[in-house]
Amino acid sequence: MKNKKEKKQEEEELTGMAAVWDYLKTFLIIFCVVFAMNKLVYINAVIPSESMQDTIMKGDRVLGNRLAYIKDNPERYDIVIFKYPDDPSKIFIKRVIGLPGETVTVKDGKIYIDGKEQTQAVSFCPEEMAGSFGPYEVPEDSYFVMGDNRNNSLDSRYWDNTYVKKEAILAKAGFRYWPLNKVGFVNKSAEK
Repeated sequence: MKNKKEKKQEEEELTGMAAVWDYLKTFLIIFCVVFAMNKLVYINAVIPSESMQDTIMKGDRVLGNRLAYIKDNPERYDIVIFKYPDDPSKIFIKRVIGLPGETVTVKDGKIYIDGKEQTQAVSFCPEEMAGSFGPYEVPEDSYFVMGDNRNNSLDSRYWDNTYVKKEAILAKAGFRYWPLNKVGFVNKSAEK
């Protein structure tokens, strides 16, 4: 027969195990919620290059909204996070310039959509764009994208697979959370 001391020690061990199990369950629930949100609601992107300067800098960390294009389509000047058309294992971030069915042409650094000059298209750029490209006829369900740092951006102008298909768009870039001195929304500069 167990004495009172042994019974008390056994009860304490069971209580300790129950507490550990409670912590484990809480941790698992939090992990599953965060994992599900990362796969279904938001995407965390670390900016790997200078192609979106000065809007988003190399090393910035941005959250993108995966639900943004469930009902709506990307709009001109949205900043989108997508699978790189030439290597879908890589994630890129660029600004939408050409929409499905449009013709995009760059002449002497100026962007034309269906023959009309797009002055706002260069308002995001840190310097005047050089060169002439196109014309590019954007297929249905696809987008023509460019980095804001137009003279130093690997974008639709240079890819083998020129256009980003809608299904390859993972999210609309939303909130920069790093560095702390630049916390804020990144797509606000694209609002009309």
